[in-house]
Amino acid sequence: MPNRFRRRAAALAATAAALSCLVAGCGGDSADDDLTRQKLSWKDCPSPSQAEGGGNAPSPLPDGSRWQCATMKAPRDWAEPEGDTIGIALVRARATGDGPRIGSLVFNFGGPGGSGVATLPAFGDDYAKLRTRYDLVSFDPRGVGDSAGVKCESDQQLDAFFQQDMTPDDAAERSELLDNTEEFNAACEERSERMLPHVRTTDAARDMDLMRQVLGDDRLHYFGISYGTELGGVYAHLFPKRVGRAVFDAVVDPTQTPEQGALGQARGFQLALGNYAADCVSKADGCPVGDTPEDIENRIAGLLRDLDAKPLPGIFPRELTQSAATNGIAQALYSKEFWEYLTEGLTQAYDGDGRVLMLLSDSMNGRSQNGEYSNIVAANVSINCADDRPRYSADHVQSRLPAFRAASPLFGEFLAWSLVTCTDWPVAGAADHPDVRAAGSAPILVVGNTGDPATPYGGARKMAAALGEGVGVELTYRGQGHGAYDSKNKCVQDAVDGYLLDGKVPAPGTVCS
Repeated sequence: MPNRFRRRAAALAATAAALSCLVAGCGGDSADDDLTRQKLSWKDCPSPSQAEGGGNAPSPLPDGSRWQCATMKAPRDWAEPEGDTIGIALVRARATGDGPRIGSLVFNFGGPGGSGVATLPAFGDDYAKLRTRYDLVSFDPRGVGDSAGVKCESDQQLDAFFQQDMTPDDAAERSELLDNTEEFNAACEERSERMLPHVRTTDAARDMDLMRQVLGDDRLHYFGISYGTELGGVYAHLFPKRVGRAVFDAVVDPTQTPEQGALGQARGFQLALGNYAADCVSKADGCPVGDTPEDIENRIAGLLRDLDAKPLPGIFPRELTQSAATNGIAQALYSKEFWEYLTEGLTQAYDGDGRVLMLLSDSMNGRSQNGEYSNIVAANVSINCADDRPRYSADHVQSRLPAFRAASPLFGEFLAWSLVTCTDWPVAGAADHPDVRAAGSAPILVVGNTGDPATPYGGARKMAAALGEGVGVELTYRGQGHGAYDSKNKCVQDAVDGYLLDGKVPAPGTVCS
């Protein structure tokens, strides 16, 4: 079962011995010279592929120019840099300002499994100020979208997969969950066997260093969000002297095992639900889904219990199950801007209509309204399982359910059972957690949001400390939702822009409200 809340990898993608060898240059530390000298053929971007999420071609930029796309060749196996290659899909918008261009600013928006080629144009206006001195660049990481995207189950199989009960109550439901997870993993192996060993986070980090060279930059200037902070941390560990100006937003805790991360997320989503409930009842015109925060949470808990026994009509022919509703509620908690849709979805569900909550769940799972899926689920599972060494048995999960329920009565069991995702994975995981030590790196601005459900606030401090003294610089945003920069908070944006554009590092411990 994919862990649809984590949307991030949680382990370094190599053993310590292998890393020491690679950093020393004894097997895959650098690309073949032909690859570093390759010339990219930039063309106006077409519509995103279905693997990237589908939709229309990017709209023209405000100055009338177009988003441009290209494909960069990279080694399939970084241990054999002169061997077979794969294509890494890129997107860019050229810098617009009259002042001196700094270089390219490379974005990773998280996941793992999110398509940067589709995401950057969708949110490009948010980074218009940064475009005055940078080419804005993003990419589909290997295994994602159009970069040798991993394939697993068909659309019809995924529909059935997401209709199952992901919080089993008895032996029969538990057996069904484990069987379905094993079948999903077997489908990934059958359809993507050659790529599965090569989608680790360290592989993507090496792709980024090749990208830096191909783009003509001496240093990598980087903006990582969510899982993108882990990818950036791994890059800084492997290539500390090549880090330029870098910002990590919605920060992954690099010290946690997958189990610890899932437990932290249970607390984070429960906190976010409480914040949503308090906001709803504070409105002058009242809250349609409860009279007090406790009432709202109790009604949601009752709804989920009822759905476990009898699903509601969803989007025909699918039903809104307990698992789909939990997934949809979690999706709405990623951003305060989605809270109104959560209120609408709950209101409709209490009236027997599950469509809005199912649409939210579909969004989390990468399902388009035409019934086709992006490859975000396949990529998410493949990258996480290649990175994460721990393999959790069903008996272990069962024993840990009380702790997860205590962390979150609503989300705890869902997140606990997600730990069996990698149990039968065909590729061994690399490590318990990523190594992001980056002595000698330029300062990295680490931005934590106190109300972040998916990457809880404590992760920012852990990341700043793990990067090393003089490298990680922590900034706190007292806000809601996943991430800080896109909240439009002026204090946060001024601090981030000031560093990326002018090199001004905020004082460690700066707080924005």
